Amino acid sequence: MEKIIGLVDAPFTPMKPNGDINLEPIPRYAAMLAKNGLVGVFINGSSGEGYMLTPDERKAVAEAWMAAVPEGFKVIVHVGSCCLRESEDLARHAEKIGAWGIGSMAPPFPKIGRIEELVKYCETIAAAAPSLPFYYYHIPAFNGAFLPMLDLLKAVDGRIPNFAGIKYTFESLYEYNQCRLYKDGKYDMLHGQDETILPSLAQGGARGGIGGTTNYNGRELTGIIKAWNEGDIESAREKQNFSQAVINVICNFRGNIVAGKRIMKLIGLDLGPNRVPFRNMTDEEEAIMKGQLEEIGFFGRCNKF
Repeated sequence: MEKIIGLVDAPFTPMKPNGDINLEPIPRYAAMLAKNGLVGVFINGSSGEGYMLTPDERKAVAEAWMAAVPEGFKVIVHVGSCCLRESEDLARHAEKIGAWGIGSMAPPFPKIGRIEELVKYCETIAAAAPSLPFYYYHIPAFNGAFLPMLDLLKAVDGRIPNFAGIKYTFESLYEYNQCRLYKDGKYDMLHGQDETILPSLAQGGARGGIGGTTNYNGRELTGIIKAWNEGDIESAREKQNFSQAVINVICNFRGNIVAGKRIMKLIGLDLGPNRVPFRNMTDEEEAIMKGQLEEIGFFGRCNKF
C-alpha cells in the first residue's frame, strides 16, 4: 500500500454559535492547509470532536471535505464509534464518497483490554470498506487502550488485508520505532505527536505524520522535516523547540481541541465553539493566550491564508 509522505492535518469541525455544524468554512480551510504544506486531512477524529457528532453530521462533514480539497490532497475519515455497526456504516460511506482512507481509535466504552479484542474491532471496520487503507489510531490517553502496538501489527499481519498502519499518538518513541522496523517497514507508522517529530526523524522514521497543531503551526512543523532532509539540523531543532513552545501555550488553556480551535479565529478563520462538555475559552482567556503567543513570535510564523 502507498505510504504517506508529509504531514496530514487533523482539522477542527466548524460549528455555529448554537453548536450546529457549519460546513461553509471548509473550502477556505482546505485551501489554507494545502497552501501551508499539508498533504491531507484526518477528519472527524479527536480534534474534530468526532465522537460528539451524529452519524449524519459526520457524513456531511466528510462530504464537504471531499468536495473542497484540491486534487491529490488525501482525505482520511475517522469512523470510530462506541457502536461498531455505526462504524461499519461510516466506513461504507467513506468508501462510497471516494475518501482516500479510513481510521479508527479504540472506543472509550467499552474499554478494550486485549489485543484480540482490538484486532476484531479493527477487522470488522476494515472489512466494511475493503478498497480503502485502514489505520488504527493509537491514542490511549483518550480511551485507556494501553496495548502493545508491535503485538497489534503481528496480530493483524496476514489477517486484515487493508490494514495500512498506525497513527501513533503516544510517548514511547522506542515502541514507535520498533513498529516502524517490523518486517522492514511493512506498515505505515504515522507519527502523531507534533512535539517529537525531530527525534522520530532521527530514528529513521516519520516519513509521514498526522497532527493537530498543524492547523495553525503547519509551516513550522513541515519545516522541521524539510530542514532535516536538507541536513540543516540546527534549523530543525529550532523549529521543533518553537513548536513545543506553541504547545506549552495551548496546554495553559485546555489543550489543542479547545485552545487550538480558538487560535484558528486569531489567525483568520473562526470555526466557532466546542461542543459541551468541552469548556470553551472566555474572551479574557483568549486575550491572555494571544499575549502569550505574541511573546514567542507565533503570529509571524503561523499558517497563512
